[in-house]
Amino acid sequence: MPVKKFAPDYFLLILISVLLTIGITMVYSASEIWAEYKFHDAFFFAKRQLLFAIVGFVAMLMIMNVEYWTWRRFSKTALIVCFVLLILVLIPGVGMVRNGSQSWIGAGAFSIQPSEFMKLAMIIFLAGYLSENQKHMIYFRKGLLPALGLAFTAFGLIMLQPDLGTGTVMIGTCLVMIFLSGARIFHFSLMGLAGIAGFVALVLSAPYRIKRITSFLDPWSDPLGSGFQIIQSLYAIGPGGLFGLGIGGSRQKYYYLPEPQTDFIFAILAEELGFIGGIFILLLFSLLFWRGIRIALNAPDLFGSFLAAGIISMLAIQVIINIGVVTGLMPVTGITLPFLSYGGSSLTLMLAAFGILLNISRYAKR
Repeated sequence: MPVKKFAPDYFLLILISVLLTIGITMVYSASEIWAEYKFHDAFFFAKRQLLFAIVGFVAMLMIMNVEYWTWRRFSKTALIVCFVLLILVLIPGVGMVRNGSQSWIGAGAFSIQPSEFMKLAMIIFLAGYLSENQKHMIYFRKGLLPALGLAFTAFGLIMLQPDLGTGTVMIGTCLVMIFLSGARIFHFSLMGLAGIAGFVALVLSAPYRIKRITSFLDPWSDPLGSGFQIIQSLYAIGPGGLFGLGIGGSRQKYYYLPEPQTDFIFAILAEELGFIGGIFILLLFSLLFWRGIRIALNAPDLFGSFLAAGIISMLAIQVIINIGVVTGLMPVTGITLPFLSYGGSSLTLMLAAFGILLNISRYAKR
């Protein structure tokens, strides 16, 4: 185990702090009208997001001081617990339905989204598995199949909720980690064909998914139905121009864009801060991604490298899909923008994950 400890990556910590500050500000700006209408409190979502941010940030600082290889010992237990929660959430009366998905478990405000926890648990377990079995990953049955089987079992349970967005991020992260472990391109080509077939089957199995695909290709074919969110998002981004309408100046948050503080917060940000503001956010995420890659490349052992790569891949995939959806380049999938979108489970889990990444940075080669 690594013994030489350095200071954490303070630049990474600063980037996270800046994104959190912008996120809390934008959650308030995007949600004030809806919060005032629904809860008679313009700060309803902003106060909750601030609480989530404080809890998550404290957790991140605590986890930053826990040796990252400690999590390897608890990876199997954590994975089993997450599988149990994914099953429990599907039980009527136990799982809570929100926005058409039975993805939550708990009571009222005190609820969690098990699929979010599964993403991190899967990354930690897979990092341990790949570091122990890297030499076997060129073989399909001996190395690749067990990892894929586990990942797709979790994906299947998440899809039963259904939660295509979270499932896509998790399976995409797992595939990146497996690819980095040295799996053969030939096997990935076969998986790609199987994945395309599976995706087509998923789309055809639910009429609303077909509508999402067609609305992505031509949202104006159903402007008041499946294309509504994309059109309203583009109506927000377009008028933003170069410098935006100013903080609080969004027009689309006036009941045009549904729940703008969650998946489509980047549209409100682009409307209020303009092209410059949007590019600044993309720059912050790019710097975050760069620091994560740097930590992964300089980690002192394979477990640390795979763990860092998994965490930063999860962030990158989520950012790419979210902004792709908001700008009309991808179908609507229901994925939050890390550190910016409103959401307790997603925010605290991402901060906890980056706490692990910050700890790996303390042992990375200098």
